[in-house]
Amino acid sequence: MFFCSREPLPPWLIFLATLDARLRGHAQLIRNSLFLPIKMAFPRRPSAFLRYLVPAALILCVFYVLTGQPGSDFASPQKLRPWAGLGNQKHPIDYLIADGEREFASKISRESKTIAEAAAAYRQRRGRHPPPGFDKWFKFAQQKNGVIVEDFWDQIYHDLEPFWALDAQRIRKDAWDFEMRIEVRDGKVSSGSDWFWTKIWLKMIGTIEGLLPDMDIALNAMDEPRLVVPWEEIDELVTKAGEEKKMVAPEEAVMEFERLKKPGEGPEKDFQTPKKVWEGNKHYWMIARRGCPPTSLARQSPVITDFNRTPLIKSSFALLHMTEGYISNYTLSTDFCHQSDLQALEGVFVEPLSVSATKTLFPMFGGSKLAVNNEILLPAPMYWNEEERFMGSQGADIPWAEKQDSVIWRGVATGGKNKEDNWRSFQRHRFVAMNNGSKITLAEQKQLEPVNFALPPKAYGLKAQKKGKLGEWVSQWTNVQFIDLMCGFKGQGARCNYTDEHFEITKGMPMAEQFQNKYLPDIDGNSFSGRYLGFLRSTSLPIKATLWREWHDSRLVAWKHFVPMDSRFGDWYGIMEYFLGDGTEKTKGRDEQAKKIAMDGKEWAERVLRKEDMQVYVLRLLLEYARVSDPRRGQMGWVGDLLGEVKGEGSDKEEVTGTEVSRDNELVKESEKELGAVGSAAGEA
Repeated sequence: MFFCSREPLPPWLIFLATLDARLRGHAQLIRNSLFLPIKMAFPRRPSAFLRYLVPAALILCVFYVLTGQPGSDFASPQKLRPWAGLGNQKHPIDYLIADGEREFASKISRESKTIAEAAAAYRQRRGRHPPPGFDKWFKFAQQKNGVIVEDFWDQIYHDLEPFWALDAQRIRKDAWDFEMRIEVRDGKVSSGSDWFWTKIWLKMIGTIEGLLPDMDIALNAMDEPRLVVPWEEIDELVTKAGEEKKMVAPEEAVMEFERLKKPGEGPEKDFQTPKKVWEGNKHYWMIARRGCPPTSLARQSPVITDFNRTPLIKSSFALLHMTEGYISNYTLSTDFCHQSDLQALEGVFVEPLSVSATKTLFPMFGGSKLAVNNEILLPAPMYWNEEERFMGSQGADIPWAEKQDSVIWRGVATGGKNKEDNWRSFQRHRFVAMNNGSKITLAEQKQLEPVNFALPPKAYGLKAQKKGKLGEWVSQWTNVQFIDLMCGFKGQGARCNYTDEHFEITKGMPMAEQFQNKYLPDIDGNSFSGRYLGFLRSTSLPIKATLWREWHDSRLVAWKHFVPMDSRFGDWYGIMEYFLGDGTEKTKGRDEQAKKIAMDGKEWAERVLRKEDMQVYVLRLLLEYARVSDPRRGQMGWVGDLLGEVKGEGSDKEEVTGTEVSRDNELVKESEKELGAVGSAAGEA
């Protein structure tokens, strides 16, 4: 029986696991097409059994099979079965690009042009009335030429949903109790903190202060996220929030926020909030994995503590989010819960720069987080500040035809505290080594085993690899180097005694110069990469590998606006052969496809990732946050469209007729029935 042996897994088992992942990847689209109320935009806590138990059992078997094999190599081809490049068959990336086109077309077809459409889309997707101030938000979005697709704000509802199950007074007390915060009173923002991130966020929120109700906003000033509430607790909170979800009759809705007293003076001052215990100097993997389902690989697999050796790199752990060797479910690829091998392949899990985390849920805002973290996302400060070193506005419009057919990457050896006994497990070190043609050639010729990376599976069918010339081919198009090794010992400058023999350093390169190359890989540092938005706005092609979630994720479509890459980087060479070819006439590249993704990404980023779009996002977020923090939240909502109060919208001057109001009122009643049915089903489960 294969569950008790190290025999290769049968193809039907691999197929079932892959099918399960792909079905789960399309579940959101299916529910949207049926117009059912959605409990969570990204359903963070569906049934643990349905989502994780079966896949976990399957991959635990893979883990057992593979961990018996020493060394750092990818899973055998028959297990991963990437595209072999045989005959005239289409490349799997061709299908993924087509899928991306269809997904984007479906998403943009749901754009709301009027406030009545926007409110109806809100009720269908969220199962509640929009928050008070929704009409002002919609008008603001129109004035800023925003694209209004309800999906774009999914992250907000993913982040805030658990708070609907907490006492509103607790939320307010927790916020104004926190030392680093922004206060909003009477349409004015202020802060007692002079931390540079706080000052940038203060400027950003200050641009919309006149539209905001009173509130207090606690901020995370660290690179690393700080909230990891156990999965079981979040599951209970989300379930409770869903059971209490309702839409009150329009005539009973409260459409105004209340004014708050100064922090510490309101009725919530006497509320007893749970004590926060901050964990520091602890292996972060042990903290992070508690946010995963109990049946997940992250919770079930052995914990790795020895990083002073070549890491085990097995692409079988990527099985659930890849199809024929390439990412087909980008959101799932950023979730490490089914990828327990990443505990030894990402610096944040090995030794982050700092650790200060708590299990206690409270409303902390931050710029990025892992899939399991519970911060409420804002646009990151460097995006709002638009620093040249991150955004690179100069040279961003270089025509594609004038660029070099090459890859460029410059960066520092971040990811955490790299040390002599752990650097082999850091992602940037791995990526730089994988782009060193000499190292690849030595590995191909079996003269020197790689110390921190693996050669790609032969089943990728790479032409250069078949000829034993992978290193030579990579050297033709890649220019990837560190500018600082970030050594743990002071006084060594940019060098590092324990990695000097493995890496050279070079001078930094301005973004404008980097934009002279067609391909821009983007690799996580201590947290997310601050260059991503600059890459998207350029005429070069971003190739993104990340585990970090950001505010804009639901606006972008993989293979339409950027190229996704697995965090192990095993698909890197296959991606580049697809676009560049193998350097011979036999395997030509696909320059036009690369150009189209780059241009589509740039055009879309200039429509939905502007500073104006950040303002629209933050205004929507803070209106929702103010509502969930209000004791009257169950009765609160904007229902102007249902009461016939909408007289005109922008230049269209459309009237909401009695028929439209009646139809939307019927929608409210139908949604209430559906929500009741959903609640009953949840109770039975």
